[in-house]
Amino acid sequence: MKKLTIIFLNSAGSKHAWSPQMAAEDLTKEEVRKLAEDLVALNLFEREGIALYQQVNSAKYVETIETDLF
Repeated sequence: MKKLTIIFLNSAGSKHAWSPQMAAEDLTKEEVRKLAEDLVALNLFEREGIALYQQVNSAKYVETIETDLF
């Protein structure tokens, strides 16, 4: 299973990751960048006075392999 993770820089310059609960596994880099830039433009999320999503840094798919034991 692949999970999309987008890394942003917050207003303090630190990295902040966001992984949507459901995302297609075949999105193009252009589609993901547009989604991330749209989220930055909303300027909605803040924690303890620090805006969380200020600049898009990177994006990746993280693949998880599950092995059933029983």
